[in-house]
Amino acid sequence: MDIRLLHNEEDYRAALAEVSALVDIDPEANTPEGDRLEVLGVLVGRYEDEHFPLERPDPIEAIKFRMEQEQLSIADMQEYIGGANRVYEVLAGKRALSLAMIRRLHEGLHIPAEVLIREPFRANK
Repeated sequence: MDIRLLHNEEDYRAALAEVSALVDIDPEANTPEGDRLEVLGVLVGRYEDEHFPLERPDPIEAIKFRMEQEQLSIADMQEYIGGANRVYEVLAGKRALSLAMIRRLHEGLHIPAEVLIREPFRANK
């Protein structure tokens, strides 16, 4: 199989090129090509986690993103946050999310709880 760890940018780019080629042929699982794709995916993911870590999103931006994805209106959000005024306050960063809001947003809109409990990046108090 001749796969090795990714130590530098050159190794990373070569692995990405190979992953891209394998994805194009769409190999079956449990075949040599499928196994190679899976192993390379793990190595690329590990390299990216170490060299390009992603910050968890701002909770308000995560809510707005989900609203856009699902084409939800302020009226739709009242089920999760409360009255229209409260929805506007939360989205403007003027009101913190309560534990009950976090639970409803997590359960109803599947926004990860660990994202919702973070402090917003901007403090508009």
